[in-house]
Amino acid sequence: MFALWSLRVVGAGGFAVLGWRLGGIVSEFLSGKEQFLPWGLALTLAGVPVGALVAPYLTFKPWRKSADYISSIPGSTLLSGTIGLLVGLVIASLISIPLYSLSGWLGWGVPVMVSLFLGLFGIWLGVHRDRDMSAIFPRLESSNNGVGKVYRNGSILVDTSAIIDGRIADLSITGFLEGSLVVPRFVLDELRHIADSSDDLRRARGRRGLEVLSRLRKDATVPLEVLDVGVGVGEEVDAQLVRLAKGMDSPILTTDYNLNRVAELQGVQVLNVNELANALKSIVLPGEDLRVHIVQEGKEAGQGVAYLDDGTMVVVEGGRRHLNAFHEVVVTRVLQTAAGRIIFAHPKS
Repeated sequence: MFALWSLRVVGAGGFAVLGWRLGGIVSEFLSGKEQFLPWGLALTLAGVPVGALVAPYLTFKPWRKSADYISSIPGSTLLSGTIGLLVGLVIASLISIPLYSLSGWLGWGVPVMVSLFLGLFGIWLGVHRDRDMSAIFPRLESSNNGVGKVYRNGSILVDTSAIIDGRIADLSITGFLEGSLVVPRFVLDELRHIADSSDDLRRARGRRGLEVLSRLRKDATVPLEVLDVGVGVGEEVDAQLVRLAKGMDSPILTTDYNLNRVAELQGVQVLNVNELANALKSIVLPGEDLRVHIVQEGKEAGQGVAYLDDGTMVVVEGGRRHLNAFHEVVVTRVLQTAAGRIIFAHPKS
């Protein structure tokens, strides 16, 4: 806020000086001599509010747009383009040495045009040789689940779905994640819109996400940062998140299946919380003993149904007589389906 007001003051002063100079030109044009009254005073006073109003739109907002665009450019592309620009300007300087001897405006005009052309050509060539630059500076490899790995910039972008899911708070406390969690501003905006929804279920999910962020902010195990990056008009949040991840060379932490697939197609590392949970599920083998709480009847006669802590269904043959009670069972077989894992067992005699 202080920077914005300072910018408005500077803009007001600059436009006041501009109005004063313009008033002198107008008075000289109308009366033949330069004088402050009345045009100088009128334009100076008009320049103060105009400068205070338009200064942020001429400086601050274009700067933010440029910063957002540069942040979306992959690091290797930015580096190769900069090297191409420098090489182009060096070659232009060498070529322009004999051109300075030309007479008139050609002595400075031709070298400027040569520098402009070779500089732009160097940027174009550098950007199109981005893959060669990536080969010279290879990316730090990371495993598929991302646990215990440090990424090149040490940050992990967090999606809205992962925040609402809530398990990242428990995961960060364990210390398996290294680096820092980065939440873009447009993700916070989306989370706030969900929390303000008129639908009760969406509102509850949004408020749960805000509570998870509060827990992460208070926990010092994994730093939480908010990146001031917005979304362009008509642009989707997922598309901006993938573009930002490519520019920062950071993985995305999410539970969104569609975002997972889109990001992988564009070469962005994805840390899917659901895949991690599936990988860490306990394996139950036939013949093992379990103590389960049979909570309901099964579809078949005499069956009872229980659930493990991770939600896995256990179908107990002949378990109906032990309904609403804990009982020892022996695993007979494990069936893996698209909906999850189902364990079949019978009461232990």
